[in-house]
Amino acid sequence: MDFIHFFFIAALLFAIGIGGVVLNRTNIVVVLMSLELALLSVSLNFIVFSVCLGDLIGQIFAIFILIIAACESSIGLAIILVYFRVRGSIRIDQASLLKS
Repeated sequence: MDFIHFFFIAALLFAIGIGGVVLNRTNIVVVLMSLELALLSVSLNFIVFSVCLGDLIGQIFAIFILIIAACESSIGLAIILVYFRVRGSIRIDQASLLKS
């Protein structure tokens, strides 16, 4: 089988995710979505390597990555919700107000 297409798609998704984290400095929801995209692309790479090598270790790591991504999303969205209730906005450049 030709797995190079899966590696290319995973690399493209990872680049889009990292680009979203680095380039977007205003909306924290978009940053969380970009981080999720990067984690899912790494998970795709683990699954493809697992199929190429014929073992289950990559698939087990992919399941752990999905669990960590789900926990990160739920905790991050809960923090965003509380921050929005306190400040009325979810802009990242205003998050420095949390230091005081």
